[in-house]
Amino acid sequence: MSRVMGGGRPALLISIGLVAAAIAGCGGDDGSAQQSLEDPQLGDPINLADCRDWKAGTVEERLGTIRGIREFLGTPVPGTGASREALGDEQAYELFEGWCAKEFARGFRLYKLYARAQAFAGVPSSDR
Repeated sequence: MSRVMGGGRPALLISIGLVAAAIAGCGGDDGSAQQSLEDPQLGDPINLADCRDWKAGTVEERLGTIRGIREFLGTPVPGTGASREALGDEQAYELFEGWCAKEFARGFRLYKLYARAQAFAGVPSSDR
């Protein structure tokens, strides 16, 4: 009987090894951890970052969030092929600083503030 049990042991060990390898592969690195270290952001996903996050964030996280929002919103306008004009880092930073300083704006989504300001970027002030 010990020969039968002993004979199945290598197969059992191989099975355990395969299962362990499969489990380890499930948590594989897709590059997002490296990206977040290189360009930290306040919200994950970017469309959930709000003024509370902005006020609590570091300068690096804030600038990373601005770049993330620019990429998120910088897609071509459907049907036209034209891109929306992006706000500069300084413009976006001032925009968020101004709105997020107001207590009533604590839940405002940063990408929505950016998108609304972006809609008027490049429009002469007399046309507004």
